[in-house]
This record gives sequence, structure tokens and C-alpha cells, in this order.
Amino acid sequence: MLLAIPDVLSAAQVLQARQILDSAPWVDGKVTAGHQSAQVKDNQQLREGSAEWQQVGEFILTALGQNAMFISAALPLRVFPPLFNKYTGGQSFGTHVDNAIRQVPGTAHRIRTDLSATLFLAQPEEYDGGELVVEDTYGVHSVKLPAGHMVLYPSTSLHQVRPVTRGARIASFFWIQSMVRDDGERTLLFDLDTTIQRVTREAPTSSASAVQLTGIYHNLMRRWADT
Repeated sequence: MLLAIPDVLSAAQVLQARQILDSAPWVDGKVTAGHQSAQVKDNQQLREGSAEWQQVGEFILTALGQNAMFISAALPLRVFPPLFNKYTGGQSFGTHVDNAIRQVPGTAHRIRTDLSATLFLAQPEEYDGGELVVEDTYGVHSVKLPAGHMVLYPSTSLHQVRPVTRGARIASFFWIQSMVRDDGERTLLFDLDTTIQRVTREAPTSSASAVQLTGIYHNLMRRWADT
């Protein structure tokens, strides 16, 4: 499932993040690349461990914890601390697949990368190119969202960032280990949760259908979820 999630950050939060990032220390993006992806990766990355990295990352994590669509779609068990990248002057990231396991910086913890996320921090009109291109079984999808919006997609997908030929593409990216490993099962649960919410809105006082569907949802979670 590839899903665009609007307004993860408000306009005020995007402005705050950009003000912090504009004066932050950027380094070669290959510092977090695996062997294969390092050969096709050409961008800048915010230095991990910097005060700016920690500050902006923390309010992104807070925003994610308050976003109902993200929680319903990702069913997050662990979220990798957000990273930040910048593309300018023709920089790009060729076709690659994300590492299956990521070491959380500064800890002994690892996460399995079930889902990848890109949170856009620059408006589309600020730069040319820079589309995130994701390949899945349903074809090739080109994604370029407004600042504050996020795209969520399976980490098993081949993907790339096209060259930025004008301006700067600034974004946060990170990975999620879901309670439900299988993408097809997560998609079914997300569709079911969305249906339950719609049924509840249409019959807010009492709905036997909503109760029954909720029971089915939780029984499927018991069958599929790891906690």
C-alpha cells in the first residue's frame, strides 16, 4: 500500500523546521547508505546527533503519535528516529531498496524496516524535479507532495529520487517496524478500520454493524500482530 498522509505537520511547524534546518550542519548523504545504495546516492544529509537533528526529529515523532491515519495505516511498533536530506544542483538518488534492518543510532536496538516514509518539508514550487518514484506490483508511482504531507510505502519497494534541477528539495525520511509485518494484512486492517469509522459516523448512537466489525478487526489483530 502506498498512502499519502496530509498535514502531518502544520504550516507553522514546517516553517519552524525549515528555520532550524537552514542553519544546520549538512554532510554527505552516503554516511547512512548501504553498499549498493551508496553507488547511486548523491545528496546531503543532516548530521545525526546534532541539536537540530534532535529538535526537529522530536516534534515529528510527536506529530506522528497524534496522527490517526498514520497509526491506522502503519500500526507502528517502532519508529526509526527521523533523518533529513537535501537535494540541490542536479543531485539524485538512483533506484535502490532500503536495508531490511536498521541500527538505531546510539543504541543497541535494531528495527525491521516494514515501511518507509518521506515527509516533505519544501513546497513543490520551490524546486524542479525531485519526485520520489516508487515501483510496486501495480506500477510506477511518482510522488511530490506539499510541505507537511507524507508518503508511506512498503520498504520492499524499489524507489528513487529524480534529479533536482532547480532549488532545494528538503525532506525527512525514516522507517517503521509495524506490529503487522505483512503489507497485504496491514492494508486489509487499514481498509477495515476506515470502514468502521465511516459506519460509526453514519450511525453515531448505536450500530450493531460497527460493533461486529470492530470485533473482527481486533480478532485479526490478535492473529497477525507482533508486540
